[in-house]
Amino acid sequence: MKRRRVGHDYHSRCIYMVTLVVEGRRSLLGRVTGNGTTEPASFSPSPLGEAVIKVLHDTPQIYPDIAIWDVQLMPDHLHFIIFIKKHFSTHLGTIVNGVKVGSNRAYRRFIEKGLISNPLPTLWETGYNDRILDQKGQLQRLKQYLRDNPRRLAIKRSVPDLFRIQRDVHAAGHHFAALGNIFLLDAPQRVAVKCSRQLTPEEIDEQRHHFLYLASEGAVLVSPCISPGEKAVMRAAFEHGFPVIILLENGFAPLAKPGGKRFNACANGKLLLLAPWPHHNERRTISRQQCNSLNDMARDISHEI
Repeated sequence: MKRRRVGHDYHSRCIYMVTLVVEGRRSLLGRVTGNGTTEPASFSPSPLGEAVIKVLHDTPQIYPDIAIWDVQLMPDHLHFIIFIKKHFSTHLGTIVNGVKVGSNRAYRRFIEKGLISNPLPTLWETGYNDRILDQKGQLQRLKQYLRDNPRRLAIKRSVPDLFRIQRDVHAAGHHFAALGNIFLLDAPQRVAVKCSRQLTPEEIDEQRHHFLYLASEGAVLVSPCISPGEKAVMRAAFEHGFPVIILLENGFAPLAKPGGKRFNACANGKLLLLAPWPHHNERRTISRQQCNSLNDMARDISHEI
């Protein structure tokens, strides 16, 4: 899915993280070694991958008003962070297309030399994904995300079932798409975390201690994490390494994967994400009806033994 922010001026001074995906998800750009746990994971670029990196680093020579701040090549995709220094006559898409054209030239040279097996006409899928980095701390978080990509891929390969989206999961009379440890639905004790929005900070702290005690006794906490109290309880459960089931308003895109702390919790079998509704790209404010529905589902899952 290709994402663009509606109303954003893609000629403006801005920082972006751009992602390009290899056509057919072929692992042409290099390989990841190690398992990410007992053996550190690292990425080794292929000769084609090295050619792609060179094209990317040469791009500011063509467009002096941009800077490439960070790059992470992976076997079947490329992330890079680009800074457009001032309002620019050239659209971000034109710059990205230049990167694709240059790396496609290199790709064709490798084909001509017989170095690519069963080649497709182009290196990259049509289009690109961009993320606008306009929030405090976002740049540093995404730089860390890029550096962590090889480890994340190595872990996903070692426990693939925990990162495979299941599209038709039945639980407590409801249908979900699921990502994570599906066996958490079989836990003998599952407890719904529901906290009123009217709780004071002191009352939220009491709820947090209550639910953490239940989790320490073996309960799996279940919540859509909507109210401040629910978020505080589930965040504390994460920090303590307790298993949780989280219900989501937005479903899963085809290649969705959990990010940040959720990734590690998923890898350790401590997380299950459940989405009752289809995926959407646009930003939506969750409705009161959806909040009530998600809390009802959490209650139903918790009551099912």
